[in-house]
Amino acid sequence: MPCKNENRARPITIAFRLSKEMNETVNLLVAASGMTKQDYILSKLVDREIIVKASPSMYMSLRDELREVCKQLNRLRKGENPSEHLLETCDLLGEIVLGLRGDDTQADAEREDDILKRMGRC
Repeated sequence: MPCKNENRARPITIAFRLSKEMNETVNLLVAASGMTKQDYILSKLVDREIIVKASPSMYMSLRDELREVCKQLNRLRKGENPSEHLLETCDLLGEIVLGLRGDDTQADAEREDDILKRMGRC
């Protein structure tokens, strides 16, 4: 039998509503952090730094999310426009994967963007 709320170490419940897209984003961030959803949300609320520790389950979550994004991108080949949520998910996954590399070097695409920005018009 579960214990009564007053006997718990954390007896207060806080709830809030999310859109489907925001829920998917939160779940992705939680999976990438390797934390529980409660610990992740609490850390963000009190503005604590979240240190991601690579683990097999985290890599599997990222792999699954990347597969889903690839499916959606393949669907876009048929002439559809990407949703704002898909673009945000791609950006978020890119940041996570670059953060896992462990170095601060620029990605090839970022270097190319910098070169193009510095180029003047002829």
